[in-house]
Amino acid sequence: MSDTARSHGRKSIHASLKPRDLMSEDSDLVGVWKAQVITLLPEAFPGLLGQSLTGRALKDGLWQLEPIDLRRFGEGRHRNVDDTPAGGGAGMVLRADIMAAAIEDARARIARQAPLIYLSPRGRRFDQNMAKALAAGPGATLICGRFEGLDQRVIDAYDILEVSLGDFVLTGGEIAAQALIDASVRLIPRVLGNQASVEEESFSHGLLEHPQYTKPAVWNGRAIPEVLLSGHHAKITDWQRDQAERLTKTRRPDLWRAYLIEQGRDPDEDREL
Repeated sequence: MSDTARSHGRKSIHASLKPRDLMSEDSDLVGVWKAQVITLLPEAFPGLLGQSLTGRALKDGLWQLEPIDLRRFGEGRHRNVDDTPAGGGAGMVLRADIMAAAIEDARARIARQAPLIYLSPRGRRFDQNMAKALAAGPGATLICGRFEGLDQRVIDAYDILEVSLGDFVLTGGEIAAQALIDASVRLIPRVLGNQASVEEESFSHGLLEHPQYTKPAVWNGRAIPEVLLSGHHAKITDWQRDQAERLTKTRRPDLWRAYLIEQGRDPDEDREL
């Protein structure tokens, strides 16, 4: 990637002698994909997002990150953000009024059409299609849960979309937020550099990805499949598709059924692969 090919967007602030800080709310980039993260652990960001390709893209201004410290909106001497559950029960619940103040503050600095997402184990399952939809938009405001969760009233009032990474529970939403951001940012043009990599990987065509091999040609008595060394591109493509279908049918029957429906094939068929 050459310097002339990079586009850093246009800042919405006046010129300054200070170095650009892409994690500051004072240095918004106009027209650049933006992730806002409302969290009690702002120091957890960018974390791994600041490394490798996503980190380089962040530095190059291909996307922007704004952690928002929920504690800033807390009440009292200790900046409290939670209270005991109504009706009793263990743990603490993030207060609606505190979260609403943080949301109002954040939404003033992001496009209106950017979704407001709460990372929650009871939410809609995150998948590649959702990542594609997010990457195609202006960004997102993410809410990281803690304790026993978030007061339902603020979820209803702001029509917040609840999203889950899977059927398990984390101690907070920060890891889930980083995973969602990573999956979305890597789909932004020029972040990966090689767009073909995105088009060929798992889920891009509704199937799991085929097995991959590289040198040496033989390792511990295990050889690379001959077809991959044949130079016959049509046969290689057929082999890769066949392997992808086999893996998907065996490991992810749910994806296999959806793939068959999309292809106009009988989802109840039991074709031997």
